[in-house]
Amino acid sequence: MNIQQLTSDAIALLQHLIETPSFSSEEDATAKLIENWFQQYEIPFTRTKNNVWATNLHFDESKPTLLLNSHHDTVKPNNGYTKDPFEAIVEDGKLYGLGSNDAGGCLVSLIATFTHFYNQQNLKYNLLIVASAEEESSGKDGLNSMLSIIPKIDVAIVGEPTLMQLAVAEKGLVVFDAVVKGTPSHAAHPNTNNAIYNTIDVLKWFQDYTFEKTSSALGDVKMTVTQINAGKQHNAVPANVELVVDVRVNDAYSNTDIVEILQKESPCDSIIPRSIKLNSSSIPVEHALVQAGIALGRETYGSPTLSDQAVLSCPSLKLGPGDSTRSHTADEFIYVREIEEGIDLYVRLLREIL
Repeated sequence: MNIQQLTSDAIALLQHLIETPSFSSEEDATAKLIENWFQQYEIPFTRTKNNVWATNLHFDESKPTLLLNSHHDTVKPNNGYTKDPFEAIVEDGKLYGLGSNDAGGCLVSLIATFTHFYNQQNLKYNLLIVASAEEESSGKDGLNSMLSIIPKIDVAIVGEPTLMQLAVAEKGLVVFDAVVKGTPSHAAHPNTNNAIYNTIDVLKWFQDYTFEKTSSALGDVKMTVTQINAGKQHNAVPANVELVVDVRVNDAYSNTDIVEILQKESPCDSIIPRSIKLNSSSIPVEHALVQAGIALGRETYGSPTLSDQAVLSCPSLKLGPGDSTRSHTADEFIYVREIEEGIDLYVRLLREIL
């Protein structure tokens, strides 16, 4: 199919997506816009809740399957916006609007790429596209819910803003709820077991602790105390201090490893993971997909941010137009040329392996 027309239609679709609110678990209207695209191009599709997916015309179960995935949900706009987050404004080559960069530009670029290859025969891989919901909230009805429904995946491209560089690995995430205990008392009386004072040494431990294994792609595990809560009134020493600990896991550890280490070594009275399902992910640099990207002048790196890669068990590459540093910022934008270049690079990349 004509790349120029697909690119023009993809940019128009992104503008419609921006102007249609789609907070996580509230993506019904944007799912309908994506359905309209497939109807326009006469591509059969399936909608499962707010996930929209399709396979290429000549799908062959004897061939391996390449997943193309990005999400159409967004976070809520922050208070720093000076522009209407739901108005798709183009100024100085920038397309502004909530979800333009994360990850609307990636999504429409992958949809256009899939459409380009949809009718082609004798491909080495099947193509499967999933425009998924609930990525921003890691919700139960997102890509993870689709894995038992869609065909088996052998390798994946996950569309997130990487400046079209090759994120060959991504850190996982475990969030812990921790408790430091003490003796509750009246503030006027002596207390040598004040839970808040006990927390000083615990916070120092988290600040100083280093995990032994590092990763060539992802560096060290990063552990950060992000929330602290204790006490309800000025004259009462609380019994507990509650902490939230954010741990970004490299590919040298499983999330289960991290849980075992912290439950054994941390000085908290209890430390409980909220979930261990968001694992680190990677693809071998030797994989044909990565090698094709390198041949096109793309660089490899390890990504510190989380995406739907975390729910995949197959090798996966994070790759997309836009810049991750713009995600979740006020007056979010993507350059129009980034979408144009993104579609061009996706198509050239897939030509090398298909």
